[in-house]
Amino acid sequence: MKQKLVFALSFLALAVGASAQTKTSAPKRSLFGIHINSMDTRTPQTWKDNSGPKTLAGFKEQDFGFGLSWWKALTSHIDFSAKTNVMMHDYESGDRNTPTIKSEFGVELEPTLNIKAFKDENLFNMFITAGIGGGYYTGKFGAYAPAGVGIQANFNDQAYMLLQAQYRFTLTKDVQKDNLFYSLGIAQRIGQKAPKVVPPPPPPVVLDRDGDGVMDADDKCPDTPGLAALQGCPDKDGDGIADGDDKCPDVAGIAKYQGCPIPDTDGDGINDEEDKCPTVKGLARYQGCPIPDTDNDGVNDEEDKCPSRPGPASNQGCPVIAKEVVDKINFAAKNIFFATGSTKLLPKSFKSLDEVATLLKADESLMINIDGHTDTTGKREKNMTLSDGRAGSVKAYLASKGVPESRMTATGYGPDKAVATNKTAAGRAKNRRVEMTVRNF
Repeated sequence: MKQKLVFALSFLALAVGASAQTKTSAPKRSLFGIHINSMDTRTPQTWKDNSGPKTLAGFKEQDFGFGLSWWKALTSHIDFSAKTNVMMHDYESGDRNTPTIKSEFGVELEPTLNIKAFKDENLFNMFITAGIGGGYYTGKFGAYAPAGVGIQANFNDQAYMLLQAQYRFTLTKDVQKDNLFYSLGIAQRIGQKAPKVVPPPPPPVVLDRDGDGVMDADDKCPDTPGLAALQGCPDKDGDGIADGDDKCPDVAGIAKYQGCPIPDTDGDGINDEEDKCPTVKGLARYQGCPIPDTDNDGVNDEEDKCPSRPGPASNQGCPVIAKEVVDKINFAAKNIFFATGSTKLLPKSFKSLDEVATLLKADESLMINIDGHTDTTGKREKNMTLSDGRAGSVKAYLASKGVPESRMTATGYGPDKAVATNKTAAGRAKNRRVEMTVRNF
């Protein structure tokens, strides 16, 4: 078989040489071609495999098929071609050497641009080709990008022999592999002469009373200038709806609302088609609805410190803490004692703090601020440290009784928030204190 192919190629080359003669300079018109194709999927794989030798597939290792093509000269050096190939190949396994090779086929469409070295009047012409291709391969669709070279032989400007070699880069690896593609074919000119151009007959005399370019016979508004797209009728607002059918002819709208804009019933600036609450004014961030009030306490969620628990606006939307709880915590704060000049809690403080811990654990919504204060005796820096440490000691004690630290704050203010004069012993005693403020937000 290989010797026969070599013989056929040699015969065609001799035939082309024998038919050489002077050619015209006109580029070829449309051509129709038929081709014999072969495809080599083995060679690219051996080139990519660094563990084995780089070899070229033999003639028997290739798959064959045929193709039909159409060629059109775009310029004297550029042709456009569209080729359809039918190839027999085991696309499922992707390896033609598999012993259980299936009888499969691929149908391809391949448009390409072909850039020629010389004009078509030359006996031989070389060209490079590139394009995009795709096909149906036994149940799957795939795509590839072909690039290659070719030789064209001219037979009296009527037929051309085309020999091409391409490397086809797969774009769908799960459908087919990179492959080398060879094609030998003959393309024949379609038609002999360009058709004779017959001038059209003069246009008939027609009437256009309003001068809008739409003849009266086709003009629905023959006395008013209009648009051809609207059969000669005007459209003042340019919304594509003729004024006669437009309920809002001076304002652009849509056909759904007979030429009027999309309505905004509640006047909140959000049209009804996008407004989830079209009859109640709202905000864009809530899709046209008012700010929600999840717990229905009259305080909207954006201002509600407790959006899931109802409470009055006076307490920022949170429930009011029972007076009994507040009184117990205030009472406990007055019974917290420390060793002189120290942050160490005295045991007589434990009973009051245990009651506070019990209250906080009973209601997980409650939080507490623990503030330490001193008088002005001594240096300010030392007083700040002392007040901060005493507040921290109270916090640590409550935490040891099971109150989460995340629900408590401890802050020392030193002498900055006096409640009495520091000039008397009684006043200084009142200023040395720990305050506890319960809250639920």
